[in-house]
Amino acid sequence: MSSPEGLDRLDVIGPDHYARSGYPHSEWARLRRESPLHWFERVNPSTKGFWAVTRHADIVWISKQPRRFLNAPRLAVLPDIVPPEHGPRPPRHLLVMDPPDHARFRSLVSRRFSPRALRGLLPGVEAIARDLVDDLARDGARGECDFVDRFSAILPLAVIAEILGVPPEDRKLLFEWTNSTIGSTDPEYQRPGEQAADTAVRARLELFQYFASLAEERRRAPRDDLVSALANARLDGAPLPPLELLSYFFLIVVAGNETTRNATSGGLLALIEHPEELRRLRAAPGLLDGAVEEIVRWTSPVIQFVRTAVADCEVRGQRIRAGDSLCLFYPSANRDEEVFDAPFEFRIDRAPNPHLGFGIGEHFCLGANVARLELRVAFRHLLARLEHVELAGPVERLRSSFVGGIKRMPVRLTWRS
Repeated sequence: MSSPEGLDRLDVIGPDHYARSGYPHSEWARLRRESPLHWFERVNPSTKGFWAVTRHADIVWISKQPRRFLNAPRLAVLPDIVPPEHGPRPPRHLLVMDPPDHARFRSLVSRRFSPRALRGLLPGVEAIARDLVDDLARDGARGECDFVDRFSAILPLAVIAEILGVPPEDRKLLFEWTNSTIGSTDPEYQRPGEQAADTAVRARLELFQYFASLAEERRRAPRDDLVSALANARLDGAPLPPLELLSYFFLIVVAGNETTRNATSGGLLALIEHPEELRRLRAAPGLLDGAVEEIVRWTSPVIQFVRTAVADCEVRGQRIRAGDSLCLFYPSANRDEEVFDAPFEFRIDRAPNPHLGFGIGEHFCLGANVARLELRVAFRHLLARLEHVELAGPVERLRSSFVGGIKRMPVRLTWRS
């Protein structure tokens, strides 16, 4: 597995690098040029090696062969998380299911995330976004705030709570569990004496306990919400096994909250850093749908997932052995020069835009339609009211190489009278 000089020293997976500098786009660009499928040995004694897959075409090809490249058992390359030897077994949810189980479990809720089903959700999302903008504007014609805390963290949390049927007073719990799960390697979300794995396990167990109780309530008194649908669902004539049921809730809470939050924050940051595109979008609101797709491409909130080879095979001239991990870097694919014209330019009218921000293949993001809806509504309300927006301080990023998170983004907002 020899490689061009210096490639083995590239840091493409270290959480500290992501917290300090954001995505390692220059490193990925070099890999795309010199070694699109590159083997990295163990990054530490507890994290086994992996193939870094950085080209768009390779990620698409691998993702569309779910029986040759499995989602289980390794979800992602997580260098700081060492599962406890005698702790609870990892949750078995859609992200780590393979055929035929994946399709069976996904079908239980897929119709609730279709464009037709989400039409009924639109008025609620509109009201949430409008109220958030009103609340920001009350600070005065010109004010400063942390955009994450005051807007981008609240909107997707409120929407996913509404879909699930979680009462408003409990939404803060979802926020805390999500931060502790995705940000388990970030010291800010760890309690004294905790390691990253401890933080993730604690958050998961607390979430499980909450939804076990809520599911029991919905069995006694069902409502028109996702908790009721899953709590009373039947698979092959039997209720969902308890761990699979609770893992379903776990995935929906974390995936439905964290990624849209960071796409919203990262989208506004992209518009701040590209003021000419912001002016174009304000002058032509009809470009909003395309702008949302470009925001997803540009931010690529999910950094990587892993596929595991079932048998020996060859990919791009490299010999892959059974059991090898292939780490699919979606932000790299979304900057692939072979697919995108001027990939390092942010263009709200980019077309075509075959980004992989929502994945590809049978594991295409279940909540993609919800995310698009939230992003369209959020930016439509913001741009209709904002006169000017700029950064008011440094952006603080999550210490994670799994999800590209923005923890804090201080902004200065000027509102139209």
